[in-house]
Amino acid sequence: MRFFKLHILLLLVGIAFSAQSADDILARATDLYKQGRYGDAILLYRKAEQRGADPFITSFNVANSLFQEEKFPESAAAYRKAVDYSNGTYAPALFNLASVLFRLGEYPESVATYHRALALNSDNVSAWLYLGEACSHIGDKVGTIRALEKAYELDPEDVSIAYQLSEAYIAMGDYESAISLVRKAYVQNPSETDFLIYIGDIYRIQKNYEASTGAYREALSITPDNTALLYKLADVLAEGGNTYVAMDILTQILEIDPKFSDAAIFLGNLAFDAKWWDRAELAYIQAAKNKNEEALFGFRNLAFEASQRGDHQGSKRYLTIAHQYYPQDETLQAELLNLEE
Repeated sequence: MRFFKLHILLLLVGIAFSAQSADDILARATDLYKQGRYGDAILLYRKAEQRGADPFITSFNVANSLFQEEKFPESAAAYRKAVDYSNGTYAPALFNLASVLFRLGEYPESVATYHRALALNSDNVSAWLYLGEACSHIGDKVGTIRALEKAYELDPEDVSIAYQLSEAYIAMGDYESAISLVRKAYVQNPSETDFLIYIGDIYRIQKNYEASTGAYREALSITPDNTALLYKLADVLAEGGNTYVAMDILTQILEIDPKFSDAAIFLGNLAFDAKWWDRAELAYIQAAKNKNEEALFGFRNLAFEASQRGDHQGSKRYLTIAHQYYPQDETLQAELLNLEE
């Protein structure tokens, strides 16, 4: 989400009496504010109000100073005064108040205040984004979508908004709209290949493994050596029942990056489930060489299966290989001693 931009009112207006004195104090307060001396600025803003300065200007700038000091409850109170003094017609005061209320977790009031501010200035993209976030906090999914749709309409080039809006669609179970939006965003931003991966993720949520695989492969046509993406592809292939194709993809990963030990473990586990014992062994060895502790469990599983088949020598051999890579594992040592006895 975009950072909140504080609206600041530093413009001085004419006052009915003691104008020069009040103007001078306001100017000094503003200088202190610019220097980051917010506490001193607050004292002078209040003194300026006592000398006849416009209470709207002083309240607004006191609120800004309190905000900078992260005194949010006090800041909210000062913004409320500024809103009242302006009869609710100064949008920046409402935007700032809504943002402070958001930070205080006062989401229902923040939502209402954003609506008031946006009625005065509907082109504030950040406000629509914060409104969407505030709506999500109160469980208003429809309100979240409407706010994010407006933000995206105002700034369709911002890929982060496309992601946020698609997440809102997914939360509503509207996968079709999410996919359509992300595909449109990808056409507008063809360098953002992560959109294709995200489409694959959305299809996977729906357990549409074929479509998910297609989206991942489309992304891989652009970045063929992306091992993290290849791993995703292998994972969805395995989840969809294409075990041997998944194993081919994992082998490809390890050819690109032999140190990708999680891929080696995954390959070993798939080979184990397929009863392809020698392939599982080689994969676990590769993982063990890269210090992946999960390889030890793989060797133990191989040893147990060999024992169940009556292959006690094979069981001992698997544990012996494991011991070469994990010599400090006392349980493994005990298991080997039991087999020797």
